[in-house]
Amino acid sequence: MGILADAALAAGARVIGVIPKALVEKEWAHTGCTELHIVDSMHDRKRIMAEHADAFLALPGGIGTLEEFFEVWTWRQLGYHDKPVGLLNMNGFYDSLLAFLNSAVTTGFMSDWQMSLVRTGSDARLLMAELVKSASTALPTLQLDQI
Repeated sequence: MGILADAALAAGARVIGVIPKALVEKEWAHTGCTELHIVDSMHDRKRIMAEHADAFLALPGGIGTLEEFFEVWTWRQLGYHDKPVGLLNMNGFYDSLLAFLNSAVTTGFMSDWQMSLVRTGSDARLLMAELVKSASTALPTLQLDQI
C-alpha cells in the first residue's frame, strides 16, 4: 500500500490513508498522505474507506486483501453500495480463485449475476479505465492518462 501511495502522490494525486491506532503504534502509518485518518478499529477503517471510494480494486495480495475484496463485493450484492468492484489478475495471480468462484456458480452456491458484479482483468490500465467509466459517481480528480 505504501508503494501505491507514494506513486499516487508522485503523480500529483490525493491520497487518503485510514489506519487503526494499533497499526500506527507499530509505525505502519504513511505520514505523507494528503489526509490521514487514525481510527479505533478495522471496522471503522473499512467503513471510512468505503465512504471515500468511488470504486474498489483488489491487487494481488494476501489475507487482508482478500477479506476486504470479499466484503466490498458482498456489500455490492446486498445493495449497500453500487460502486464498481475489480480484481486485478496480474500474471494469473487470481486464476485459482476465479476457477473456484466459477465452480461455486456451476455447483449452485453462487449466481452468474453475483459474478457479474466483479470486473476482472490482467491489464491494470484497462481495468482501471473500466472501473472509472462505470463508477456511479464522477471522479473529477482522476484522469485516465494518470493511470
